[in-house]
Amino acid sequence: MKMLRVPLLLMGLLLCSHSFADTAQQNKMTTCNADASAKALKGDERKAFMSNCLKATPAATTPQERMKNCNATATTQALKGDARKAFMSDCLKKK
Repeated sequence: MKMLRVPLLLMGLLLCSHSFADTAQQNKMTTCNADASAKALKGDERKAFMSNCLKATPAATTPQERMKNCNATATTQALKGDARKAFMSDCLKKK
């Protein structure tokens, strides 16, 4: 009977960790979707934004990674001039 407890415990831990991963991904999807809606993005712009947003790592990114992600998003949105500067400033301030 004791031998049966260990495999069952391990299976339970695996199932729990899988559900936590799904929850984190769902939270990320919800956040990205809300950001896209707030920016009133539609069509290809929305798809590009969602793709970049979901690929972005959580808040533990380094400044270089954050710069790379913000730059990629600004490029996909074809931002130029003052609009790009404003977007980059706002994007880099987010943690």
